[in-house]
Amino acid sequence: MMKQALIGEFMHEAENTRKLLSMIPDSALEYRPQPHLWSVGQLASHIAEVYNWYEPTFDLDDFDMGSYKYDKGDISKAANILARFEENVSRAKTVIENSDESKYMNNWTMSAGGNALMPAMPKIQVIRGFLYNHLYHHRGELISHLRATGNKVPSLYGPNYEESQAF
Repeated sequence: MMKQALIGEFMHEAENTRKLLSMIPDSALEYRPQPHLWSVGQLASHIAEVYNWYEPTFDLDDFDMGSYKYDKGDISKAANILARFEENVSRAKTVIENSDESKYMNNWTMSAGGNALMPAMPKIQVIRGFLYNHLYHHRGELISHLRATGNKVPSLYGPNYEESQAF
């Protein structure tokens, strides 16, 4: 039952992420609201990359970030980021579908070089927090970045600003 709930939310939210990433114009990719914050392109790339973490989260009990190779790819065009998202989301969906629900309560850790980066916690908690909620947080940031550049954003949970003004 938990797996079906995770798949349902995953599919719904992947579509929301797709809608958002599809609305990024190339002209906004370099924008960053402050020098220390990620640019639109970096943030969108990170969102696409989160889907690449499903396999080590679902299939392993320890995710060694020390050996993980973050490859944001070519972020010079929004279409490249969207293509990376599509590849990663497809693999992530397969990982969930093939996951063993009996292992969702196994303790999971994130480490680097033998040092714990996240405390041990049940895998289902990591799936909900580290994968799902983490992604939603960054989508909210990306929406703020796009709004700051004067770009439109999709409605995700009801009407967006423009749609609400038409009522």
